[in-house]
Amino acid sequence: MPATESASEFHPNLERIARFLPRRAVSPRTLPVLQRLTGLMSRRTPPGVEVLTLTSGVGVRLHRPSTATTPGPALLWIHGGGYVLGSAAQDDALCKRYADELGATVASVEYRLAPQHPYPAGLEDCYAALTWLAALPSVDPARVAVGGASAGGGLAAALALLARDRGEVALAAQLLVYPMLDDRSSHVPDLDHPGHRLWTQGSNKFGWSAYLGGADPDTAVPGRREDLAGLPPAWIGVGTLDLFHREDLAYAERLRAAGVECQVEEVPGAFHGFDQIALKTPVSQAFMASQYANLRAALA
Repeated sequence: MPATESASEFHPNLERIARFLPRRAVSPRTLPVLQRLTGLMSRRTPPGVEVLTLTSGVGVRLHRPSTATTPGPALLWIHGGGYVLGSAAQDDALCKRYADELGATVASVEYRLAPQHPYPAGLEDCYAALTWLAALPSVDPARVAVGGASAGGGLAAALALLARDRGEVALAAQLLVYPMLDDRSSHVPDLDHPGHRLWTQGSNKFGWSAYLGGADPDTAVPGRREDLAGLPPAWIGVGTLDLFHREDLAYAERLRAAGVECQVEEVPGAFHGFDQIALKTPVSQAFMASQYANLRAALA
């Protein structure tokens, strides 16, 4: 959609809150402050959350289901933040919901952030957490999924590719919530839109530049990878007013063309991160229900 188009196309459940949200929250100027704020968030640990440090040095926040069978399913969750900020603690409530809804062990990984730690540091942290999770006695290694939102969704897609290539963990599913998949969207002239919230092309260009460093994007960027065959079934959810809308649908089509089962949940008038900002709205609850249903089937 061209940038001159009206921004009054928000979903009815989201129109009011959209008026108060910034279009761009992350930039080189705001990053140090935002990183400090998310660091403070990690200091709080709700009851029932196990905070662990693996032998690899990677931090993990473990959420066990209220009712479970052993061995049971598991989900490795990867937080968002444009590859440059965020923490596993920000998704404690979300991970608890996944654990209870799915009867699954959920591990949220504290991966290293760019620009201090560019590719492949964060991805290798996620892989270390994945192999640890799949080896837990309480986990059935045949029923392990990866998932994430925004940059976490991009890392989940990259992790699914890495797991396929290394052949140590056979994933059952990948849950990609408005994933940040393709750095080339930073350079599309007509992609930015006045209805975008929280993440714009400027933020996107900064996030990808910080994450890639000097890496080859054809290797590091999931949306650029040519061979998508042999990946686990995918769920991709995105709103039509999300900067990642176009690239996410393109990735879904490429997955299907490679023979990978892919369910797409496209939400008209939804902006980036809408489901966590407007958590109690019917549109957000339906979006989450679709995720639960897909993972239940994949991990059954």
